[in-house]
Amino acid sequence: MSSDYKLDIVDHHRHHDDPEEQPLDDEKPNNAVHTVFNGIHEQAKMLNNFATNLERRALNDRFLKTSKATEEDEDERHPLHKPAKKSGPLISGTAYCISSCSMIMLNKIVLSSYNFNAGISLMFYQNLISTLVVALLSLSGRISVEKLNWRLVRVWIPVNVIFIGMLVSGMYSLKFINIAMVTILKNVTNILTAIGELYLFRKHQNPKVWTAMFLMIISAVSGGVTDLSFDGAGYAWQIINCVLTASYSLTLRWVMDEAKKSTKSGSLNEVSMVLLNNLLSLPFAMVLILVFGEWDYVIHANVIKLPMFWVVATASGFLGLSISFTSMWFLHQTGPTTYSLVGSLNKIPISVAGILVFKVPLSVSNLFSILFGLFAGVFFARAKMS
Repeated sequence: MSSDYKLDIVDHHRHHDDPEEQPLDDEKPNNAVHTVFNGIHEQAKMLNNFATNLERRALNDRFLKTSKATEEDEDERHPLHKPAKKSGPLISGTAYCISSCSMIMLNKIVLSSYNFNAGISLMFYQNLISTLVVALLSLSGRISVEKLNWRLVRVWIPVNVIFIGMLVSGMYSLKFINIAMVTILKNVTNILTAIGELYLFRKHQNPKVWTAMFLMIISAVSGGVTDLSFDGAGYAWQIINCVLTASYSLTLRWVMDEAKKSTKSGSLNEVSMVLLNNLLSLPFAMVLILVFGEWDYVIHANVIKLPMFWVVATASGFLGLSISFTSMWFLHQTGPTTYSLVGSLNKIPISVAGILVFKVPLSVSNLFSILFGLFAGVFFARAKMS
C-alpha cells in the first residue's frame, strides 16, 4: 500500500514540474481537485481491501484453530482409535486362527479322548448353541438378521443338507484320523472345487494353480501310504467330506443369488446365512439321530455324566460360532487373498499341535509327506493370488 501511494505522489509532482505539460490557468484548480479526490478514492479502496483481507485472515485462523481443537478433542476422546485401525487385521487374524485351531482340537478331544461315538448328536448340540447365541444377539439389537420366510427356507434347504453332511463326515473323519493327515487331505477339496468351477462356471485357473493341485495330490497319496495310524474308514469319511465341502462352496454361489430374491430387503448378510445353516440343521439332525440310533447311545453313555465333557462340548459349540464371526471380521479387515493365505498357513500350527498333543506315531517319510502337503497348500494360496 505505501509503495503505491509514493508512486502516485511522484507522478503528481512530475506533472507539475514539467513545463510542457502545465495546464492552462483556468484548468489548474479543477485538475488539482480532481487529482486529489482520485488519490483519496484510491487510498480508501486500498484501505478497504486491506481491512477485508485482515478480516478474512482472522476468520481463517479462527477456523483452523477450531478444527485443530476439535481434532485434539477427538484424539483425547478416542485415544485408541488410530492404533485400533492399524492393529485391526492383526487382532482379527489372530482371533480367527485361535478359533479355528481350538475348534479342531476340541472336536478331536470329544470324539477321541472321551471316545464319544455320536458325531451327529455333537453336531446337533453345537448348532443348537450357535442358533441360540445368534437369536439372542439379534433380539438384543447387537446384530441384524434377515427375517425368515418359507420361500427363503425352501431355497436354502439344498445347501443346508450338504452343510449337515459336511459337518457329520468331518467329525467322523476326525475321530479316526490324526489332525495332521486331516489337514493334508483337506487339500483335495481345493482340487475338486477348481474342477467344479471349470465345468460349472467356466472359470479357468493359471498354470501355477494346477501345479499346486498336482503337488497336493502327491502329498495326499504319499501321506496315506506312509501313515502309521492308517484307518480305511477314516479316510473314506474324509474323502466324502472333501466332496461335500467342495459341493457346498459351489452350490452356495448359486443359492445365494436365489436366496437374495426371496428376502424383503433383497440382500442376505453373513450372519443370516449362519443362522439359516444352524437353525435348519436342527430338525434334520434330530431325524438322523433317531435313524442311526444315537439317541439310545447318548442316554446310556457314561461319558455324558462327566461335567468336564459338557464343558469341552459347550466350548466347541461356542468356538464353532466364533469361527463364523471371526472369519467374517478378518475378511472385512483384509481381503479374500490374505484370508486364503492365512487359512493355508493356519494348517501348520494345527498339524504341529495335533501331533504333539495326541502323540501321533510318525515316521520320517510320513513327516516329510505332511510338510510337503503344508507347502503345497501355501503354494496353492499364493498361486490363487496371482
